[in-house]
Amino acid sequence: MLGLRLQAARERAFVGREEDLATFRSALCGAHSVLYVHGPGGVGKSALLRRFSLEAAEAGRRVTMLDGRTLDPTPAAFEAEAGSVLKDERAVLVIDAFERVQGLEGWLRERFLPRLPVGALVVVAGRTPPDMTWTADPGWAHALRVMALRDLGPVDAEALLDARGVADEMRGPLLAFAGGHPLALSLGAAVAIKDSQASSRWTPSQDVVATLLDQLVGEVPTLAHRHALEVCAHAYMTTEELLREILPDDTASLFAWLRRLPFVESSRMGLFPHDVVREVLEADLRWRDPQGYADMHRRITAYFTGRIPVVSDAWVLGAVGSLFYLHRSVGTTAEFHSWRGDGEVYEDVFRPEDVDALVRMAAAVENDESAAAVAFWTRRQPKAFRLYRRTETGELAGFCSWLRLSEVSEEEAAADPIVATAWANARAIAPLRPGEHVAVGRTWVREEYGGTSPAMDLMQWRAVGYCLSADRMAWSFMAMRDDHAMRDYLRYYDMHDLGQHAWLGETEYVLFAHDWRATPAQAWLDRLDQLLLDGPQESPAPPVPELAVMSQAEFAGAVRKALRHLSRPAELAVSPLTRSRIVTEDADSDPAKALRRILEQAIDDLRQDPRAAKFHRALAGTYLHGALTQEIAAERLGLPFTTYRRHLLAGVKRVCEDLWHREIHGTVGS
Repeated sequence: MLGLRLQAARERAFVGREEDLATFRSALCGAHSVLYVHGPGGVGKSALLRRFSLEAAEAGRRVTMLDGRTLDPTPAAFEAEAGSVLKDERAVLVIDAFERVQGLEGWLRERFLPRLPVGALVVVAGRTPPDMTWTADPGWAHALRVMALRDLGPVDAEALLDARGVADEMRGPLLAFAGGHPLALSLGAAVAIKDSQASSRWTPSQDVVATLLDQLVGEVPTLAHRHALEVCAHAYMTTEELLREILPDDTASLFAWLRRLPFVESSRMGLFPHDVVREVLEADLRWRDPQGYADMHRRITAYFTGRIPVVSDAWVLGAVGSLFYLHRSVGTTAEFHSWRGDGEVYEDVFRPEDVDALVRMAAAVENDESAAAVAFWTRRQPKAFRLYRRTETGELAGFCSWLRLSEVSEEEAAADPIVATAWANARAIAPLRPGEHVAVGRTWVREEYGGTSPAMDLMQWRAVGYCLSADRMAWSFMAMRDDHAMRDYLRYYDMHDLGQHAWLGETEYVLFAHDWRATPAQAWLDRLDQLLLDGPQESPAPPVPELAVMSQAEFAGAVRKALRHLSRPAELAVSPLTRSRIVTEDADSDPAKALRRILEQAIDDLRQDPRAAKFHRALAGTYLHGALTQEIAAERLGLPFTTYRRHLLAGVKRVCEDLWHREIHGTVGS
């Protein structure tokens, strides 16, 4: 019979769940009267119930199976289907898809189940856990066993693929997509083994994605609920605050709805969906509405980016980690971030009593010269150091430093050749301007925490947090002992090898650098977004236009020249000021028009200062009102030429100073 063949195939495909089966066997022997199994869609509840039913039948128990999808959700209909259980102490009642008749839960608990004969067993399975009333009632303390069904473990997931006949080269991408989720593994396997072109770059087809969405998520109440679910899928953790930033209307009820979903879990950091739900929602939105996906991504990015400079130091790592998670599927971000071990390692501040431990570790993982440099800088800049400890033992896993340097003394250069080399490069390529500083980063990590590890995650996030929040940082340098493994990774994040190496003892270090004046934080983030949203490219993405990094004298010279050419758009278009901060931060897409408006506004602003009114008249008469010569401008203003020239030069100087202040410090409120 076909039914027997189907049953045999299902038995062969069933893997794992040994602990759950042991619980059921114990219940058959009288340990519990009710088992309540809950878990998200597709996690294998129905397959487990079929196995329960088979084992009960083999034990000589009479089994009644009900399906909430076909059951009329009324007490009368339920009792008509299951009433025989009330008369048989060896009966086993199995109820699948109980979420479809969840309204019967109270009646089942209070009216139906208390009438069971001793020895009978009821198994209830649904997507949502039982109401708290069950566990709060002492009468149910021993009679009820709640079983949360989770994904298969790695060994059982491999066994499922074995049973489905999936080739070895296909298992990596299948497991990466589905993890241990049985339905996702089964669907992916079914498609992959039929696809002769499938390879290690396999990704789920839209048919697989659509099927999983139907099975795992189902219908959602409104479009706003769908958007809330997509935000939850894209972000690492979703808080009500984040959701309010993206969906300001009815946020509290949307967050409460997310919290109740069977495939969404809560943690101390917020809500997060089951991995497979996350992946299928991401894949579906990117395919269905690329622009909507991009808009959502940029708004979430802006939220976390805005938090990094303003949150307390303890929250910086969480904000940066959440920002990086948005790019988790792209290139080297996926390769060099573990996204695991939450809480396995924690960041600690430096204390004077830590010096000896840091010096010993530096000597052990590098050399004595490195240890001497650590000892030197812990005295000079103790706040530059962060420590990373194993949560379980407090053992030091590694540490990092981010030195802030506005100038480097001879003593500092002699004590640390890495700092000396970084400083010399910064001065030679694009010297610092008033108030700017250079940052030099180093890491020291025990061998077992090198490469991709929770400790390295935290160190990378600390580095990015520093770069995105540091005030007036001109350059950041990262010193690496072995540049080969990390070269592509650092280039991906726009840290470039300048070809300059430094030596500490017998160890060679490569310096990777980024000029934050030429490519500031927002342009850097925009580049990462472009790499994510545009997908893999045959050739590298076009570089982000770099800002012009000018000294104050060079800037003033460019302003004076632009004033003389104020009525000539072609001349303004080639001015280095069009690549300055004051212009690139302007909303006008035409740099020449933006530059002209900025210069005109700077002249006009002088009218607000009574002491500068005469300077404004000289500038306006010369550059705004079209005087052919300075003599004609002086005559129009009714001023002696020498007086006019004095006012004009003072006015130009004032405009240069005002615009330089904006270039360096930004506009008020920015």
